Amino acid sequence: MTRVLVLHSVGLLRSALMALLKAEESFDVFASGWCTARRQAECLRPDVCVVDLDCPGAATLLERGQDEPGAEARTRLVVLATAGRPGALRKAFEARALGYVDKDGSPRRLVRAIRQAAEGERFVDESLAFCFLEASRVPLTAREMSVLARAAEGESIAEIARGLHLSNGTVRNYMASATRKVGARNRIDAIRISQRAGWV
Repeated sequence: MTRVLVLHSVGLLRSALMALLKAEESFDVFASGWCTARRQAECLRPDVCVVDLDCPGAATLLERGQDEPGAEARTRLVVLATAGRPGALRKAFEARALGYVDKDGSPRRLVRAIRQAAEGERFVDESLAFCFLEASRVPLTAREMSVLARAAEGESIAEIARGLHLSNGTVRNYMASATRKVGARNRIDAIRISQRAGWV
């Protein structure tokens, strides 16, 4: 049996994904919201974790995946994505995700991605291929994108620092670096440019 944990911030969609995957006799499926995600993952030790990149808590989970080098050996990550958001795909790639499934695609694609990820094989939906290539051209690091994304939501330097477990000075450095890389005049301009490009 492949143990699968579905993480989603919306209860109805979480239940729908769980019901879809439970139809597969070889899957043992569990689901969780963001508040209990870490505890669930530690208790269940799933083979595969399915995450919707459009969920607000996805960025935090992906950042954690980058900080834990052995994570990919324990749980394989499959992400649900939409075309046109290369920044989100870049974060998922840096968090060592193995499966990339288009949310507009067939449910069978998700099942196939989970099976392949459980075997340690990569799966990328054809419809995401171009966006995946664009992700390699994103000039920002995953951490710079996270800082900009939080700033776009109105968080102060201190709030971003607390949320990412960084010092205020480090957050300012990331902000300055991101602003320079995208050719922006200031922080607001950097956010605008990055959002328009689909990086944050």
